[in-house]
Amino acid sequence: MQPPVKNQVVLGFDPAYRTGCKLAVVDGTGKVLETGVIYPTKPHNKVEEAKKVLRRLCDKHGVTCVAIGNGTASRESELFVSQFIKEYDKPLSYMVVSEAGASVYSASKLGAQEFPDFDVSLRSAVSIARRLQDPLAELVKIDPKAIGVGQYQHDMPQARLSQALDGVVEDCVNGVGVDLNTASPSLLRRVAGITPTVSQNVVTYREEHGGFQSRKELLKVPKLGPKAFQQCAGFLRVMESSNILDHTAVHPESYEAAQRLLTLCGYSLKDVGKLSQLPQRLEEIGEEKAAEECGIGVPTLRDIVSELQKPGRDPRDQLPPPLLRTDVMELSDLKPGMKLSGTVRNVVDFGAFVDIGVHQDGLVHVSQITDRYIRHPSEALSVGDIVEVTVLSVDEGKKRISLTMREQKDRQPQSEKNGDQRRQTR
Repeated sequence: MQPPVKNQVVLGFDPAYRTGCKLAVVDGTGKVLETGVIYPTKPHNKVEEAKKVLRRLCDKHGVTCVAIGNGTASRESELFVSQFIKEYDKPLSYMVVSEAGASVYSASKLGAQEFPDFDVSLRSAVSIARRLQDPLAELVKIDPKAIGVGQYQHDMPQARLSQALDGVVEDCVNGVGVDLNTASPSLLRRVAGITPTVSQNVVTYREEHGGFQSRKELLKVPKLGPKAFQQCAGFLRVMESSNILDHTAVHPESYEAAQRLLTLCGYSLKDVGKLSQLPQRLEEIGEEKAAEECGIGVPTLRDIVSELQKPGRDPRDQLPPPLLRTDVMELSDLKPGMKLSGTVRNVVDFGAFVDIGVHQDGLVHVSQITDRYIRHPSEALSVGDIVEVTVLSVDEGKKRISLTMREQKDRQPQSEKNGDQRRQTR
């Protein structure tokens, strides 16, 4: 559920040593513009040559962001990109992106169908770029078990695990909503009521008829009957529709109720999206009375009000945006007490590793995650979360960074505490 990075040309950077780093430039809609390979890492160390290729791609396609995979040679690649950004004379940032499952997608039947002329590693670079642009739309192409959902996942009953994970993915897709005229079959099949066959039929219909103009047009898709329409319609958006309600999560069955509500509050469909006073007018009328006059329940009424105020909104926009960086800090730059923003990279039994823009991820011990007692870090954190942390201590010799997420008011820095303890034991 990480917020997407919209309308940016992204360069996917799949790090490697001997075989070279694979590049893929992707435009704002996810279309691949160009691919390539550079060798800035050992054993080749062709840094200057790699910078020339990178500059050419950025200038030619107007690249604004680089998505770097977090696998082998990721740290060396991050350092190379940050050095390039310092020398580059145009706005450019980067982010390290999880490449979990990217190799599975690259070698899959779906990956081969989507990019039949691409090498497996180039498909991975495309996937990394798209994961920054719209993580949800890209990750639905991969079996959830391949993304890595815990070190004990293989001890679970596989059928129950698959069912549970598929349910989570479907909840996420339905919660965000899907643009009917741009969604891939992989994304459509995760919508409630749409089978893999129907998802392919939707795309085929779209290609033959030039896109959907309304939700009702879905009923013309082969094998998508009234029952399936009833299940899926509320989760699909048709941004090209002349009916503004087709842009929202309001189900077609509730269109009449939405129009009654607008009329009751002195508005019309033309005012949708400019209804800042709607909650106040509804409060004057009374929620229960308004719900009764519209023939719906109070919870449905509240949902309709929320959608009418912001049609086509993406609930992920309310979450912290991805941290785009332009430089890499050194370990020596960190001091106890420094407050930083970071991205959770891994969650283990004893804590969580957080990327704070240094070569090494910092560790937030389970006891430092929250002031309340938790048995496991996953109760409070998950991979990809944007968190605020404070540096407790830095060990440059062992290259270890100790972090905390707990409030640090009137607390002594960890390094001073350790010194006091040593003096007391002498």
